[in-house]
Amino acid sequence: MGDLPRTGPLAWWILFSLIVLASIILRLLPLGMNPGRLPGPDLVMCLACAWVLRRPAFVPVFLIAGLVLIEDMLLMRPPGLWAAMMVLGTEILRTRAQFSRELSFVGEWIMVSAVMLAMILGQRLLLAVMFLPQPGFGVDMIGFGFSVMTYPVIVGITRLAFGLHKPATGEVDAMGRPL
Repeated sequence: MGDLPRTGPLAWWILFSLIVLASIILRLLPLGMNPGRLPGPDLVMCLACAWVLRRPAFVPVFLIAGLVLIEDMLLMRPPGLWAAMMVLGTEILRTRAQFSRELSFVGEWIMVSAVMLAMILGQRLLLAVMFLPQPGFGVDMIGFGFSVMTYPVIVGITRLAFGLHKPATGEVDAMGRPL
């Protein structure tokens, strides 16, 4: 798997899609039917943020929008709302990918956490404006907290399993193009 960066972006798009679809399937499985369970982390959000900061070309906006729209439909959320929030959040991170090269991991973690919080609060605001039912604020904040704690784990897994790291200044791909 260490040679994956030499493959074309299509291989990364397929890999990202398979991981996201596996995550969606795991969320759909009836693993615990007890009421009152704590919400888990949003693995799709963590994965998308991590990959966008490391290799923006490997996760194009249409792939994120399409996969999260599928997730919206399958999880019976308002169609397109979370997909729109994910697109906005990941595009904000994509524009700051060059800046994040100089950040330490803690700085990156804080930046990603702020974007995640803005996405969740933006969704809550739009749901409130449209008078749609939404989970309690505490439930969303617990899910946010778990997502923030899961982000370093996702970054570590993508680094170890797929060799996906932030490009160094001046680093080039196999074709000699700057990353």
